[in-house]
Amino acid sequence: MIEKLFSLKGKTALVTGAAGGLGSAQSRALSGAGASVAVCDLKAEDCRGLVDELVRTGVQAEAFSLDISDEKSVEETAEAVLTRFGRIDILCNTAGINHRVPILEFSGDAWDKVLNVNLKGAFLMGRAIAPHMIDRGAGKIINMSSIMGRITYYNQAAYSASKGGLDALTRVMAVEWAPHGIQANAISPTYINTPLVEQVLKEEPERLEFIKRRTPMARLGRAEELMGLTIFLASSASDLMTGQSLCIDGGWTVF
Repeated sequence: MIEKLFSLKGKTALVTGAAGGLGSAQSRALSGAGASVAVCDLKAEDCRGLVDELVRTGVQAEAFSLDISDEKSVEETAEAVLTRFGRIDILCNTAGINHRVPILEFSGDAWDKVLNVNLKGAFLMGRAIAPHMIDRGAGKIINMSSIMGRITYYNQAAYSASKGGLDALTRVMAVEWAPHGIQANAISPTYINTPLVEQVLKEEPERLEFIKRRTPMARLGRAEELMGLTIFLASSASDLMTGQSLCIDGGWTVF
C-alpha cells in the first residue's frame, strides 16, 4: 500500500529548468518513482545527458527547448509534450534566475527579466497546462519557491519579490483549481549546493558564514534532499495538501 501511495507509474511530469541542479534532481526523483519525464530548458541539448541517464533506467524521457518567459514558447512546448506523451500529470516549475545587486543599482530591465522567469513563467506554464489537467480531473503543480520569499538577504530585491509572489500565485492556483482535482504547492529551499550557488559563495565567502550561523543545521542543502519532497507532492500521498509553501531549510525560518 505504501509503495502504491508514492508510485508515479503511468504518470507524465514536465520539469522546467531541468538542466540545472534542482531541475535535474527533481527529474531523477520523478523518474525513479516511475514517471515519464519531459525535461525542459532554454536549450534542449543541455538536457541530452540527463535524458540518456533517465532512459537507461527504463523510463520514457525526452528533452524540449522552452523559454518560460515567452508565451508562444510555453504554448508550443506544452502542445509538443502532450503530443509526445499524451498527458501531463505533474508540472514542476523549477526554472529560475537571480540578479544580485543593491536596489539602487537595479535596472528596470534586470528587474523585469527576473520577474518574467521566476513569476510570470510559472503563471504561463500553469495557464497552459491546467486546462489539460482540468479535463482529466487531476493534476499536481509544484512551484520552486525559496525561503527568500519569506526572509531575505542583501541584494535580493527582484528574487525575493518574485518568490514571495510565487508563494501567493501558488495559493491562488490551489484555490481556483481545487474543485478540478488539482493540487498546487511550493517547495521553499534554503541555499542548495548547486554549481550556481558555489560560484556565488566563491565571490561572497562572507555569505557562506552567514548561512551557517543562521541555520541550526549549520550547512547548505543538497539537491538530492529535495527529491523526497518532490515525490510526496507529485504523488497521491499529498492529495489533501494544497496551497502550501514547504520550507526545507535546515531550520532557518524557525530559528
